[in-house]
Order: sequence, then structure tokens, then C-alpha cells
Amino acid sequence: MNTVKAVVLLATLGLAACAPKGPQLGPDGKPLPELYKISSKEAEAIPGRVLANINELRTKRGTAPVAMNTALSTAAMRHSKDMADQNRPWHWGSDGSSPLDRAQQAGFYGKVVGENISETYENDTQTLSAWMGVPDTRDVMLNPAATQMGFGWYQESSGKVWWTLVTGRD
Repeated sequence: MNTVKAVVLLATLGLAACAPKGPQLGPDGKPLPELYKISSKEAEAIPGRVLANINELRTKRGTAPVAMNTALSTAAMRHSKDMADQNRPWHWGSDGSSPLDRAQQAGFYGKVVGENISETYENDTQTLSAWMGVPDTRDVMLNPAATQMGFGWYQESSGKVWWTLVTGRD
């Protein structure tokens, strides 16, 4: 009897291996989206695209555009990696640093106006859209006091992306 069970089990496993591979399904039963992977070409395009999108939103609201700031982007990249290392999206660094601390450590000596963070599998455009849908994060992007911005990310091998946007003024 055990031999019959073993043969049936092996046959079932064999047939399962031959089954056509369909899309992977999420917990809701819907197909998972194709994994977004940031290539080196994409990495070059992201900062300019984010800056253009934010400035377009600001212009539509009658708010002056912001300029990309290297120091704020350095702080944003550092924080994105640190959040991934901590495996939690929050505004405090593993060393206890605040957005202001990180900006100063990166060489920005203006005033930090705000910081948006995200842990997602979405691309930069989808992330900006999600931020626009929430009053607090929308206010960071559209704050008229901001004249500078920095943007950074860190992508894990799983595809998860940790995004950080920091705004400031001179």
C-alpha cells in the first residue's frame, strides 16, 4: 500500500512539474504585476523625470518650481538604503538621525522643509502619484516654501524599492 501511495505521489509531482506556468497570483487572486527593476539607464532618467513631474504639479498649483540639490539627493539616497537595512519605512535613521541631520551631513545648510518616504514595488511615477493622493505627502511636494529638492532610492534584489524625497530651501 505504501508503494502505491509513493507512486501516486511521484506521478502527481511529475504532472505538476509539466503544468504550464501561468502568472503568479497575489493574495487577492489577481496576477502580480511584472517586477519593476531599476536599470542603469532608468537610474539616470529617474531624477530628471521626478523633478519635471513635481515642477509640473507645482506649476499647476501656481507654486514656483524647485531645483534638484545634490546634497539633498545624497541625504535621500542614504536614507533609502538605511530604511532598507532597518526593513521599515520611517523618518529616523538607524543612527537616530533626522531628515535635518542627514541633510547637514550631506552638505546642505539650508532649511529642510519636508521628507516623503515609501516602501513599494512601484516605480517613481506611481510613487509620486500615491504621494499626491495623501494630503501630508502632497503638501511636502507642493509646499511653496521649498526651493530645492533631493530624491533617492534603494532597490532590494526582491524588487522592493525604498524611495525618499527631501525638500528644502536656501
